[in-house]
Parts: sequence; structure tokens; C-alpha cells
Amino acid sequence: MPRPRSLAPDQLASAALAVIDREGLAGLSMRAVAQELGMSTMGLYRYVRDRGELERLVVELVLGAVDTEPPDPAAAWRDRITVLVRRMRDAVGAHPAVVPLTIAHRHHSLEVLRWSETVLVVLGEAGVAGERRVVALRALLSYVIGAIQLEHLGPLAGPGTVAIAELSPDDFPHMAETARTARNVDADREFLGGLGMLLDGLGGPGGPGGVSR
Repeated sequence: MPRPRSLAPDQLASAALAVIDREGLAGLSMRAVAQELGMSTMGLYRYVRDRGELERLVVELVLGAVDTEPPDPAAAWRDRITVLVRRMRDAVGAHPAVVPLTIAHRHHSLEVLRWSETVLVVLGEAGVAGERRVVALRALLSYVIGAIQLEHLGPLAGPGTVAIAELSPDDFPHMAETARTARNVDADREFLGGLGMLLDGLGGPGGPGGVSR
């Protein structure tokens, strides 16, 4: 197959993402991406230095889909944070195998920086400031990244929950009972329920944690 005369970064990222979506993160290599593009491995080195650069391009492509526009300013702060977190979940959750790369390369993504800036604005307007706001932003990022991994690698509807539900009630009464209940909790209820608990802890106007100024 003839080698393309010129490739844009988005084309390289799309090819690398196609490899990851099909073969998992372990399948990402210069050779695999070159094959996806119909070119030689050496030819790919004309465009990127190494796999690390491919990873950054993929992260920018995936995170570039995150809507960073501020939510309705008239909405409650919790509702605005929920909108922003769901946007991140939707964009990254569409390509769950990329999650480990977002952790390593998120600081290279302008969209993540813009998303984080918008989150910080909302938190500030809610009265969450200083060290509390630092921890709040990290907690929200940790939650959405961890929730995506759990949803796709160990979903409540998966075999792990079934196995736990079948544990001996004499040895693991609470685990077995909780697993039986978990089978009726869908992914959205799990995600939004956990997020709600996190936001309860952040406080803000009327929140149980109080307002940090």
C-alpha cells in the first residue's frame, strides 16, 4: 500500500486510538500504528519520535472531545460539577483502554486544563478555596478516572459480583449481601451515587462539610 505523502497529528492519533480500541493498550506500538496507516515503521518515525509521543497524541484526541464550556451559571454548584464530571466520563469512557494514558499525560492536554479551570471556578463560587480546593479537584479527577476503570474492568453486572454473591454467608455475610444488592445497581446509578457522596463531603452552601473560605 502506498505511503501517505503527509499526515496530520489527528490522523496519527486516530490510527493509534484505533489500535488501542481494537487490541488494548498493550497492542500500541510504532509497528502496529504504521500498519494501521499503511506505511512502514521507519516512515512513521518521520512524524513521531517514539511511542510516548503517540500516547500524548491519543490523549489529546480523546480529551479534546471533553466539553469545557461552563455549565448554566444559574444552576446549583453541585449540578454544575456533576455536568462537568459527566462530560469527562462520557469522553474518556468511550475509550476505556486509554484511561492509564490520561493519568500519565493529562497535563499535556489543553482541554483537561480548561476543564480543570472551569471546575475550579465552580468550586470557588461554592466557597471551596485554598488547600480544600486543591484536594477537591484531585478527588474529582481521581473519582472519574477510577469509576471509568471499575465500570469497564469490573462492572457490578460482571462475573466478579456474581462470585461474591455466592460466598458463604457464614464467612462473608456483608460482602455476600452487598453483592446481591449490587446486581441491581446499573452503571449510571453507581457513578452518580458515588459522585453525590463525594460532593456531600466537599461542602459548599448548605453542604454538610461547611463552606471553606
